Amino acid sequence: MDFMQRLQGKINEIPGLPATCVLGYLGVAESLVLYPLPGSRTVIEYMDGTKDQQLNYEIAMKSKSSNKINSALWMIQNELEQLEKIESQNNSFQFEGIVITSKPFINQIDDQDWFVFLLNVQANITVLKEEKKNG
Repeated sequence: MDFMQRLQGKINEIPGLPATCVLGYLGVAESLVLYPLPGSRTVIEYMDGTKDQQLNYEIAMKSKSSNKINSALWMIQNELEQLEKIESQNNSFQFEGIVITSKPFINQIDDQDWFVFLLNVQANITVLKEEKKNG
């Protein structure tokens, strides 16, 4: 399923972001990342194997400029709140919507003045059952 990659792509389409969003965790330098959080679940499983799922993700940014992070995460949050469509490139899911579960907030500042801010979202998607191929 390619949902996380498609969400990353939507984030990177936002004009004016100061960094490119990558999948994974924060690095040692300035970075903007997307990764899954615990608590994702299947809400309903249908007889044909299709599943409605709620998927939890966190968007994190690290920088020495708290203003830059705050601005970037609010831009992302505003775009995601208005997002109506994400298309799978391999027909593995249908997008139903996204909910901001925690607005941008400061998570830490270290002794080298690196700030980390977080934004939490929950995506609602329908995961389509893969067709079995003969042969």
